[in-house]
Amino acid sequence: MAVVDRQGRIVTANEAMGALLGGGTERLAGRVAAELVDLASDARTWHAYREVLRGRQARLRCARRLKHPDGRSLWVQVMVTPLTPTGPPGPSAPLTPTDALPPTASLPPTATLPPTAPLPPTAPLAPSPETPGAEEAIAGPGPTEEQLTAALSPEALVDLNVPADHDAEPAVLLSLHDISARRELQARLRHLQMHDPVTRLPNRTLFFERLSAALEAESYDEGGTGRIGLCYLDLDGFKAINDTLGHRVGDRLLAAVAARLTRCADEAGFGRAASPLVARLGGDEFALLVEDSTGTEQLADLAEAVLKAVQAPFDLSGQRLSVSASIGVVERHAASTTATGLMQAADTTLYWAKADGKARWTLFDPERNAHRMTRQALSSTLRPAVERGEFTLEYQPLVDMEGGEVRGVEALVRWNHPQFGTLTPNRFIGLAEEDGSIVPLGRWALATACRQARRWQLDHPDRAPLFVSVNVAVRQVWDSDLVADVAEILSETGLAPHLLQLELTESAVMGSAGRPLQALQALSDMGVRIAIDDFGTGYSNLAYLSRLPVSVLKLDGAFVRGFQYDNRAETAPEPNPADEVIVEALVQLAHRLGLTVTAECVETTDQATRLRRIGCDTGQGWLYSRPVSPDRIAELLAAARSQGGAGHHSPVGADEP
Repeated sequence: MAVVDRQGRIVTANEAMGALLGGGTERLAGRVAAELVDLASDARTWHAYREVLRGRQARLRCARRLKHPDGRSLWVQVMVTPLTPTGPPGPSAPLTPTDALPPTASLPPTATLPPTAPLPPTAPLAPSPETPGAEEAIAGPGPTEEQLTAALSPEALVDLNVPADHDAEPAVLLSLHDISARRELQARLRHLQMHDPVTRLPNRTLFFERLSAALEAESYDEGGTGRIGLCYLDLDGFKAINDTLGHRVGDRLLAAVAARLTRCADEAGFGRAASPLVARLGGDEFALLVEDSTGTEQLADLAEAVLKAVQAPFDLSGQRLSVSASIGVVERHAASTTATGLMQAADTTLYWAKADGKARWTLFDPERNAHRMTRQALSSTLRPAVERGEFTLEYQPLVDMEGGEVRGVEALVRWNHPQFGTLTPNRFIGLAEEDGSIVPLGRWALATACRQARRWQLDHPDRAPLFVSVNVAVRQVWDSDLVADVAEILSETGLAPHLLQLELTESAVMGSAGRPLQALQALSDMGVRIAIDDFGTGYSNLAYLSRLPVSVLKLDGAFVRGFQYDNRAETAPEPNPADEVIVEALVQLAHRLGLTVTAECVETTDQATRLRRIGCDTGQGWLYSRPVSPDRIAELLAAARSQGGAGHHSPVGADEP
């Protein structure tokens, strides 16, 4: 302990302080206390110290790292407390800290606290790299109040009497407490807390601490490129190694991978200000953080080096193991991103690398990410959109190839999205099948289409009624009672079962067994027609055709587009002579099995002529009409009636987008 006057100089110090700081107490007298314990290294501590000297703050407590004369570092807890003289005046008056006064004692005017609350003495102080002695206030408690009270008691201060010839009025008591051992223990505990025990690499907590610090404005405003890069790595097939060889071998493999990653980081950082930070984020996930990156090329070179290093075989005590890695690479301006945004981009890019085939690195693509975000936005609003009535149906005619008469229509769903406009099925049907919203959407489409078909039938009683074809996803068969739904809808709308056709894709129908097959058979027994959509592009297991309750084959448009025909546009695809042969064979096969055939994507009269000659039953495509509203279908029916029959290739809606 030492007594400090109002000018901030040490008046006297006890032997304990002399021993702690090195040298005798005589060398401490007259020294500037703030310089001795480095209180002026940061503005906040310096201000608080001066406030205590002036009697406007009760106390100051902070931690400082000092340099001992023998060269070692010393951590001390600094306590500065106001003093007041007690007892009769004399040549050597004892001193009492104001903290030790009884509750009834009043403070001198110089120690009166201002109405505003002083700075908290235990507030953390930011370390200053330029002044090694300035460090952050220690984490954890300092000396207890009992210890401080005992240390500052009059009995403990008996050897701190101010000399009689000292003119300055004592101001504060400076006490130091050696906390070096505790700081060393805290450093060891922090290292254990911030590092992975298996690989000895920085863990997720330390990684995000470093990442957040790198993204602070001060980090890139003081020089450097102002950019940041991240390689987010995941081992391919690591779970299989863990499951088959055990976690012990898995941990050894992780440690070996960590060593190779560290070596790659050291090589990448050679000749640079710093090497990339290598961290294990958990499981088999690692990250390499590159501060002040120079561009995507630097990150690409690092990712390529990591791939080669990881793919080399590992020899673990006689066991030779091979793994690969998928890496997501992100590089951008530090000022334009956040830690969360950077990690989200890296995680997304890592997923792309996995989806693209693994054992590769993939660079973040903003356009691809925008598509993913749009997909996610659509997925999250699908179910509410069904409830809000944002979906509508358009209908595309199915035309008799021989007579040109409209026999039926296919119902095609459209989503009138409030943000993205009108969306076609290829934008959302896959999402609906993934999250199960295809079930309520499909039920709505089925009911709406049947209701519309019945209305056309009632409005045009003098002509043969149109059948309506509705697409059904296989998940609707699994997740709902499709047979009961169809029966209920037909009963409510009054539509005859033979006027309803359900379309399932070839891959869904050909793999049908158990419940789906039973449902299809029950629907067929009810009188509903079953059609295989896009036939010829999936499994094409012809053996199923004789066992499934199918009545219609819809040939995929790829075959029709490959037909040879005259007056072909220069931009049209090169015709394939084999397509016409395949279509002819499929039509003959279907007819021998008692099935009808519909050709999709009929766009020219030459295609229609050839399909008619081959024997195709009905056609569907822009030659006849694009998908149109129910009112346009009604106009088509009215026009056909006014002409006394059906005209060939009625161009209803053919020029509409």
